[in-house]
This record gives sequence, C-alpha cells and structure tokens, in this order.
Amino acid sequence: MKNLLLKSVFSVLIATLILTTYTATAQQQKYAYVDTQYILDNIPEFQDAQDELDEYSKKWQKEIEDNYGKVSEMYQKYQAEAVLLPEDIKRKREEEIIDKEKEVKELQQQYFGKEGDLFKKRQELIQPIQEKVYNAIETIASTSNYSFVFDKAGGMTLLYGNPKYDISDDVLDEVGNVMQTVKRDNRGQNN
Repeated sequence: MKNLLLKSVFSVLIATLILTTYTATAQQQKYAYVDTQYILDNIPEFQDAQDELDEYSKKWQKEIEDNYGKVSEMYQKYQAEAVLLPEDIKRKREEEIIDKEKEVKELQQQYFGKEGDLFKKRQELIQPIQEKVYNAIETIASTSNYSFVFDKAGGMTLLYGNPKYDISDDVLDEVGNVMQTVKRDNRGQNN
C-alpha cells in the first residue's frame, strides 16, 4: 500500500513538473504578424513590376482579341459564300477556320496558361521582391526570437492582431537595406 501511494505521489510530481515545463515553454514563445500587401504596396519596385506585368497582359490580350476577330471575319465570310462554294472548297475553308482558331487558343495558352509567358514574367519580376521580403521577415523573426510570424494579408484568417505585434514596418525597414522602400513617415496607415 505504501509503495502504491509512493508511486501515485511520484506520478503526480512528474505530471506537475511536465505541465510546468510545458507552460513555461509556451509562455516564452513570441508571435508576430505582418501585412504583406501593406509591405508590397510600400515598395515602389513592386508597383513598377505590377505595372510592367499589366502592360504585357494588355498587349497579349489585345493580340488574342485581334486574332479572334480575324477568325470571326473568316467565319462570316465563309457563311456568306458557303452556298456558292463547291464541297472541297467548303471543307478547305472550314479547316482554315478551325486551324486559325486552334492557333489563337494555343497562343492564349502560351501567354496566359499555367506555365505561360505571363506566369514566367511574374516569376522574373515579382519573385525576387517576395524573396527579399521573406528574408527580411526571417531576419527579424530570428533576431527578435519570434516563434511564429503570421501574414494578415495571406490565406490565413487573422481575426484580431494587437498592433504592437505587427512587424510590417520593421520588415519594410529591413527590406529597405537591400532595395528602395517608402520611408516610414510616408507610408499609408497600416490596417
């Protein structure tokens, strides 16, 4: 009986020690959040890259629309003349229209597809900026001993964030060491 009581006391003591250690460790973890949209909005190079991407997108979209216009003209001309054309010429024209439409769809895929030119251009222009922002977040998190840094603008839902834990301006200052950012006094209000 005495042995059983001693084991129970020992178990309770171990459980208390583990719980105390876990609670102390959990309280030592520091959390912060950033608003990457706010950060990117205050990096002029990012806006320049976005503007350049928009220009490419508009140019390519116009090219595709013009080509679809040509397909439509070919089809309308074909419809107007179809009753007068021999069967072999009809087939040839239909094939030309189908080929042209296929060509335009392939061009659209080339520009706007999953691995298309716009995607590649976005990687070329935007990814280096995003990497610099990530590196700045990582530097601040390491030097300030943050266990977790959440993104208020990302897919994760942040229902409340105490502004004292928002390190977005610190990230912008850190990024400012390697590229131009809007000066702290001239930045828009952080949401």
